[in-house]
Amino acid sequence: MLAEIQRLALADAAQEICGILFGLNGRVSSYRATQNVARDPRRHFEIDPASLIAAEKKQRSGGVNILGYYHSHPTGTVHPSKTDAQSAAPDGRIWLIVNGQDAAAWRAVDEGKNYGRFDAIELDCFDAKGQIAAE
Repeated sequence: MLAEIQRLALADAAQEICGILFGLNGRVSSYRATQNVARDPRRHFEIDPASLIAAEKKQRSGGVNILGYYHSHPTGTVHPSKTDAQSAAPDGRIWLIVNGQDAAAWRAVDEGKNYGRFDAIELDCFDAKGQIAAE
């Protein structure tokens, strides 16, 4: 899945891509790409509210859990920006940031080490057999 998200980032490198991560117990099992409805998608992202509301409703009715979100920094690092921190609710959800090559995962929390909102979390990738994939 991470390789697929990286390919999406590379394919649309002129703007930030974004989407929703789903799974259980901190393990992402699927994702859904969403439209970036930000005013300036070259520099910011905003997940389409209709997609987010639909995912939240599905979760509440017994559907798959929303673990977090992903977006790209096409011309930058995979560290959260000040804008990311201002936009993130301290709800414990994962923020995966990619740039087409690198990736990093962050948890949105109160008083995080990055801009007071994010703590880095380890990003382990598993193969189809559930084994940690080779780097």
